[in-house]
Amino acid sequence: MKVIKRDGRIVDYDQEKIRIAIQKANAEVIEEEKASSRQIENIVKYIESLNKKRMLVEDIQDIIEEKLMAMRKYELAKKYIIYRYTRALIRKSNTTDASILGLIRQTDREASGDHHYRSATMASSQRDYIAGEVSRDLTRRILLPEKISKAHEEGILYFHDADYFVQPVFHSCLVNLDDMLTNGTVINGCKIETPKSFQVACTVMTQIIASICASQSGEVGIDVTHLGKYLRKSKEKYIKKIKEKCSLEYSKKQIQDLAQEAVKEELVRGVQTLEYQINTMPTASGYAPVTFFLHLSMEDPYLKENALIIEEILKQHQAGFQNENGEYVSPMAPKLVYVLDEENCLKGGKFDYLTKLAFACSLKCMTPSYISASKMRECYQGNVFSPMGDEFLSLWKDKNGKFVFEGRFHQGTVTINLPQIAIMSEQNEDKFWEMLDERLELCKEALMCRSSALMGTVSDISPIHWQYGAITRLQKGEKIDEYLKGGYSTLALGYVGLYETTKLLKKVSPITEEGKRFAILLLRHLREKCDEWKKETGLGFTLISVQRPGLCKRFAKLDRERFGTIFDVTDKGYYLGGYSVLGSECTDEFAKLQIESEFQGFSAGGCESYFQLDPEEESMQFMKDIVTFIYENMIYVTFKNKEKKEGNRRNENN
Repeated sequence: MKVIKRDGRIVDYDQEKIRIAIQKANAEVIEEEKASSRQIENIVKYIESLNKKRMLVEDIQDIIEEKLMAMRKYELAKKYIIYRYTRALIRKSNTTDASILGLIRQTDREASGDHHYRSATMASSQRDYIAGEVSRDLTRRILLPEKISKAHEEGILYFHDADYFVQPVFHSCLVNLDDMLTNGTVINGCKIETPKSFQVACTVMTQIIASICASQSGEVGIDVTHLGKYLRKSKEKYIKKIKEKCSLEYSKKQIQDLAQEAVKEELVRGVQTLEYQINTMPTASGYAPVTFFLHLSMEDPYLKENALIIEEILKQHQAGFQNENGEYVSPMAPKLVYVLDEENCLKGGKFDYLTKLAFACSLKCMTPSYISASKMRECYQGNVFSPMGDEFLSLWKDKNGKFVFEGRFHQGTVTINLPQIAIMSEQNEDKFWEMLDERLELCKEALMCRSSALMGTVSDISPIHWQYGAITRLQKGEKIDEYLKGGYSTLALGYVGLYETTKLLKKVSPITEEGKRFAILLLRHLREKCDEWKKETGLGFTLISVQRPGLCKRFAKLDRERFGTIFDVTDKGYYLGGYSVLGSECTDEFAKLQIESEFQGFSAGGCESYFQLDPEEESMQFMKDIVTFIYENMIYVTFKNKEKKEGNRRNENN
């Protein structure tokens, strides 16, 4: 049997510790109140007779108290309770030593939590990790209700960003870049006016990103088409200068050509500024978690300029930059998200050349990701807007009935472990649905804790967000409460393991008709719960398919320790993320996307699917086929490098 300690560590069961604890209480009472050796052994045997693979240390102590009371050893029980309380006080005085030392000594591999991409060796990242350990400890012991902390430790749910929860900060946001560039902003007390050129706009944008990253825990979403008007400003500036210097020497066309040449040079320099500044940004995360949204709208007055900007971003991202060895490598950031629409979906549109450049870039460095504008409009009431990494905002209209996305934010996520419910229900569907609803209520309570923790926060907590335009422009000392209510911001219910849950309950995978019907029924139920909570509370609840490998492994590891090895469920060492179906019965990536296309629409808060590519094998024609398929069938797809080791998935995790 394994015992789960209060700090989340899992240790071997040791019956001697039970004897020692009772004997210490024995030493403080008169002879008649003492528990005999036989009575102590009976308590030990009872605990062991439960035959549990895992127990919380608090549950063991509760049993000891109950047994002492049943023996009418009231004074002894009192002393044991006092002993237990005293030990709890000692623990509360310092519970982070081991995890912090493990982090510094590189022995604690789970310390990264939600931020597995950070280096744990760099001092800047370690500083943030250490602060995160303190926050996680306070969150577990004090800030969250005990039942939610227990649920997190047992793998019932996952409370994301516990390492930031002690601070009143949210997860991610879609920056109102247009407002910040047009009306100016303030960074670290320095006023920044509207840029007069493209390169300055790029520099200001990277400063904005750095400041925002320092004051939230997750992704920054940026629509780069707001830069288009500054590229035009640069061209107008060059035309004016050339006219002033040599208007008599050059024709109008020559002036235009010279100005355009100068603009192209500035375009290259400006995009280089974006790439290098973002990838060298000394954030606590180790890199800047930024999403660049690349979408051309035919109604955009700066369409021509924005096409040039997107083209240059794709070219430079494909080219990469030199590492310390002088080798060209693909940049880690930003994440590029390219939108496929009518004029660039490879059907003879004027911007098809950009899409061909995009999938050449994908073959080189697995980016950009792709969004189908047509499928997104179907799911989001006619709207196309930027994700923040793998997350989308819930829909919200202002008082004029207009959909608004920029200047809004995502408060945070709580993810439910679906396979664990299926295991505990013993393949009984009625019991599964009953347990699911009970645990969904626990998830709702956890999400409400996250929202409540932000209530009462004043704008001074992050001026770049609340006072200088990233979200809004409040006064100093003004509370942010109105932006937490009415659906303005988003709270997400995440889920993991649709594949394993279907296998357990229906004995078939979601790729079969029977399995697909069940999977859709389950997803619809989760989505309806979010809608129900939204109606009940007025908050912007949404559903997200969580694909994070670290969390999928954590849930599977906890369940394997508790319930043993279950074929195609816990035996892999991980659960499939969200609605993914790439399991033992579906190994074809194309077939995987075809099936997942029917699941995406339910998870409006995050529906990123993955497609594994082998850049050495795939041709440009294949890329054309897959990108065309994405446009016609998928909302959001990201490419990953194909794992080449045969049997890689199971072998690697075993």
